[in-house]
Amino acid sequence: MSINFAILGILSYKSMAGYDIKKIIQEVNFMHWSGNNNQIYKSLSDLLDKGWVTNKIMHQQKSPTKKIYTVTSDGRAALKEWVLAPVEPSDIKKPFLVQLACSKQLNTLELKEIIDGYENQIRTQLLMHQATQQDSMFLTDGTDLETTIGRCINYNIKRSYENELLWIQEMRKAITDVPNENDGKEIGNEKEASQEDKTGNRKGRKMVLKYASYS
Repeated sequence: MSINFAILGILSYKSMAGYDIKKIIQEVNFMHWSGNNNQIYKSLSDLLDKGWVTNKIMHQQKSPTKKIYTVTSDGRAALKEWVLAPVEPSDIKKPFLVQLACSKQLNTLELKEIIDGYENQIRTQLLMHQATQQDSMFLTDGTDLETTIGRCINYNIKRSYENELLWIQEMRKAITDVPNENDGKEIGNEKEASQEDKTGNRKGRKMVLKYASYS
């Protein structure tokens, strides 16, 4: 999905400066782009070249001059065509699943630690989402329909976090009684280390006694 259409969508609600667009993209959960200056202004430049947006200089007495971008009729037509097109298949990109798939060397305690850490991360994200509700900030001042769609988007994100927490609980339950061969290895390694330590101590005592007999 191109960030160009996301910017067109934001501008379809009201005209604004590149900084305001950047702030929305950075704060909105479901917009996955970084929203850095290079990304935003490159996209705005592309949209200007296509004639999908225009800009005008706004002079301010106590603030720096800024460019205000406005979507054109051609831009609205392109945005509508994109919205009506079939949605692109979404990729499941979850770094934790990669870590979990590569957890072959972990014992039960270590596995519990990474699961607990991920659960805490999701709970924090859920709390932040509930506290800020910024995910539809450019929809909240619109019509009743737009405001309702914004609430539905917020609810979708909230449910995503809640479903992830439910999955974590189900995974914990599923692996509870499954043997972990790394637990046995850990015990074996501890025994070997203990035996080596005892052997080393015995050898040390023998050497001390040997040298003592010569003194």
